[in-house]
Amino acid sequence: MRHICGISGGKDSSALAIYMRKKISDMEYFFCDTGAELPETYAYLAKLEVVLGKPITRLNSTRGFDHYFEVFRGTLPSPQMRWCTTLLKIKPLEEWIGNEDVVSYVAIRADENNRKGYISTKPNIKTEFPFIDNEIDHAGVIRILEDSGLNLPDYYKWRTRSGCYFCFFQRKSEWVGLADTHPDLFKRAVAIEQKILKDAGAGRDASFKSSAMKSGNYTWSQGETLLQLLERKDEIMARHKENLKRAKMKRKNLPLVDVLSDALDEEEESASCTLCHV
Repeated sequence: MRHICGISGGKDSSALAIYMRKKISDMEYFFCDTGAELPETYAYLAKLEVVLGKPITRLNSTRGFDHYFEVFRGTLPSPQMRWCTTLLKIKPLEEWIGNEDVVSYVAIRADENNRKGYISTKPNIKTEFPFIDNEIDHAGVIRILEDSGLNLPDYYKWRTRSGCYFCFFQRKSEWVGLADTHPDLFKRAVAIEQKILKDAGAGRDASFKSSAMKSGNYTWSQGETLLQLLERKDEIMARHKENLKRAKMKRKNLPLVDVLSDALDEEEESASCTLCHV
């Protein structure tokens, strides 16, 4: 029986890895690497390996994002079509597991009863939730990270979750944060989006482009292109600051990561990927 613990590069899965290291000596740690992760994520994984005292296996899709971007030409990954999760994360994971009997430990906390993580339907994969079973909540996760000396990833200064730099679940303010923190990555995301819009709009009128942006299949951030979003930078950040202020007043003495999570912009939803953001 193999024991595996997936790490997304976020606080919860990292805390679970640390929590389980002395409970199961032969635990295998893995990270599904799309090749499009934030630099902060890779740096955090390197620090986590030191704490764990063993390597984290990188699972790479045999064909990366660029390949599947060509296959799915005409549409970006989106909440309605999460081919990035299926092909770049779940598929390589299940291929790595094969037909061996496995217990997979998932980092859903005791205070997240309504949250779902990746649960395989394959009969050889059993899923367990140590944080739920042992009543470890958000405060417990933070305590584990602080006691280990690992603390939080640096991207939490401007972003609420781990995941690809172009993740379509990013909030408007987080896209602005990407543009400010990693302008080169923002430019790459713009280039992908512009290529899709150009190909999809070839020979079509302006009304098609407008409806395409609203559909969410042709732009990373629903309702507008990234270039249009950046033109609204001051407006977006002013609204974001107001939401941060309200979140702080509502729940005092919160760390920054919790304030960011609570400060959900009115125009956005609080969805997340099933495998990326734990």
